[in-house]
Amino acid sequence: MYVNFDLLPDTSRVWVYQADREFDTHEIDQISEKLHTFVANWKRHGDDLQASFRIEYNQFIVLSVNEMYNDVSGCSIDSSVHIIKDLEKEFGLDLLNKMNVSFKDGININTVSLKDFKEYVKQNKITANTVVFNNMINSKADFKSLWEVEAGKSWHAKFLV
Repeated sequence: MYVNFDLLPDTSRVWVYQADREFDTHEIDQISEKLHTFVANWKRHGDDLQASFRIEYNQFIVLSVNEMYNDVSGCSIDSSVHIIKDLEKEFGLDLLNKMNVSFKDGININTVSLKDFKEYVKQNKITANTVVFNNMINSKADFKSLWEVEAGKSWHAKFLV
C-alpha cells in the first residue's frame, strides 16, 4: 500500500538506486507513475507492504518500506529489483551499477565510475569535504542524515589521500 514517504517512520528500510544520468521531466512522470503502481501493490507473501518512493535530484530512486507494518521478504525484494530492471530497459538507464559514484560539484551532481572517482581524488578534485551520496544507507533516518555526506565521513573516505 502506498504511503506518503514523509509519513513513513524513520525506522523504515530504504534502498537507493542511482541513475547514470538525470531523468527528463517526461521520464520523471512516467517513472513516478510506474513506481506508484508498483508500491501500491507491493506485497510480501500476499500481505500488503506499507511503502513509498521518492525521486531525488531527478536522478535517484529511493524505495522505502515500513517494516513495523510488515517485513519485506526475499521475494518482495526481488520484485522491487525487477521493477528497477524494467525501468532500466524502458528508459535506457543504468540503476544497478554499484561501481558508479555520485558527488556534488557546487550545485551539479556528477556520476562517474569508481575508477574515475579515485582519479579525481588523486587530482584533488575530490576531497574529504566533497559531498557524496552514500547509497549504502539502510533506513529512512540514515537517508535523512547520512545520504548526502562529506566524503571523509562515508565509505568513500577509504579512497581519499
